[in-house]
Amino acid sequence: MAQTDVESTTLFAVDEPLDDLGLGLWGNAWRRLRRNRAAMAGGIGVLLLIFVAIAAPLLAPHDPIAQNYDHLLEGPSLSFPFGTDNFGRDVFSRVIYGSRISLSVGFFGTLFGLVLGVVIGLFAGYYGGWIDSVAMRLLDIQLAFPGLLLAIAIVAVLGVGEINVVVAIGIFSIPVFARLLRGSILALKQQDFVLAAQAIGAGDLRIMFGHLLPNALAPIIVVATLRLGTAILAASSLSFLGLGIRPPSPEWGAMLADGRQFLQLAPHVGYFPGFAILFSVLALNLLGDGLRDALDPKLIRQT
Repeated sequence: MAQTDVESTTLFAVDEPLDDLGLGLWGNAWRRLRRNRAAMAGGIGVLLLIFVAIAAPLLAPHDPIAQNYDHLLEGPSLSFPFGTDNFGRDVFSRVIYGSRISLSVGFFGTLFGLVLGVVIGLFAGYYGGWIDSVAMRLLDIQLAFPGLLLAIAIVAVLGVGEINVVVAIGIFSIPVFARLLRGSILALKQQDFVLAAQAIGAGDLRIMFGHLLPNALAPIIVVATLRLGTAILAASSLSFLGLGIRPPSPEWGAMLADGRQFLQLAPHVGYFPGFAILFSVLALNLLGDGLRDALDPKLIRQT
């Protein structure tokens, strides 16, 4: 009988989930994320993009806006790894410097939408009533317009420029974060830890920002990562349409628009900025999908 008890205890210990090792939410999430090869590949791609953006002055062999009429529309070579455009500018240097513009516009646009969306979703979910109704109906009206179409309308009103593109991307990102956080708050505010905080007299702001928001960060981080890829794609689309970053700034979408007229004569002018957009969005989506799997407690498995 004693031997049976020992065997059953040992068997239980072996079958115990590896996530229950006292690592906490973020420790377990990092452990699961490392097992996801696609997510790690996306993370490496994102780190590479950040490194290229920071080290652009060291990596770019030429001035990205310097024109050289002796080298118009040249193909890739040792001197110009990605060739030159119709003004003789080095496409490689322009793609490298374009990572700065695309990442900064995407990041600040997503951050702008995240901050406003979190505030709206937090107050709407916590207080409910007419605040929730008014906020959600306004967001429903905004969701009635396609995101890119809304961004085009905003930029058309505000004018072209990097700051206005950031504002446009942030505004059409607000409903995503607001509705997501509102749903999380509606579920969390009925939990015992919130009721206990209310019982000891904690204020509303302390409960919202000190108890509810930290427990709802995981899905927000996932959506922000995925939204960053969408923001980069939207910024490139606006520039492609002539409503984004003004030339001669080396923005990927504007470079792609300039290169479309030379697809037969010099396809490299459009291929390389298009590949840069593809690579950045793919890396961010792979990382975001991996974070979603790692931070979802329902996906904790026994191993």
